[in-house]
Amino acid sequence: MKKLVLFLTIMFMTMSYGQEIKQIPLINVNGEGKVKVAPDQVCISATVETKGNNAKDVKKQNDEKIDAVLKFIKKMNIPTADFKTKQVALNPQYDYEKKKTSYNATQTVEIVVKDLSKYDELMEGLVQQGINRIDRVSFESSKLAQYQSEARKLAMKDAKVKAEEYVSVLGQKVGKAFTISDNSQVYHPQPVYAAMRMKEADSMGASNETLAIGEIEITANVSVSFVLD
Repeated sequence: MKKLVLFLTIMFMTMSYGQEIKQIPLINVNGEGKVKVAPDQVCISATVETKGNNAKDVKKQNDEKIDAVLKFIKKMNIPTADFKTKQVALNPQYDYEKKKTSYNATQTVEIVVKDLSKYDELMEGLVQQGINRIDRVSFESSKLAQYQSEARKLAMKDAKVKAEEYVSVLGQKVGKAFTISDNSQVYHPQPVYAAMRMKEADSMGASNETLAIGEIEITANVSVSFVLD
């Protein structure tokens, strides 16, 4: 008897719950917002890599080169807060064929250059002072958060316009947003060296153009479900 009462109670609760659920008419759309801006700073990740058979000598050589690199960066009037040592490593490498161990020392420096006119001179100087690996060069904007906000607003406006266009044909109206999912992306342009233009400029006696920076494209993509009135 108790089991029967329990079964009827659960069944009644399930029926009541099912009656309370109402289908909400929704329209699901995607919106996109793009903001293109010229970068005003560049982030450079550069590494000094030294190899040899003696760990102590390899580390010493690497330290001397990185010391020269850091002094050069300071000479370029880069603020202390805008450059730092990112990674330091000293690793043994065993050659199984020669049965011999060698060593590889690396130190990576990350530099933020807020005066783009210093870029060419800085890059040349880094290589001359001992940098033998450029890991990353990324052109960025110091106002990234502001532009991301603008892109998100544009994406939401785009989504609402699309929804209104769809439902206008049906004689319905777009109501409140029911769900919103956001996915923003940022493109950091890599430098493009204009080698041919450099040769042409040299032959004509004109000033060299060594870099085509491009633009940063901040993109916001949203998926929005609107309630239909």
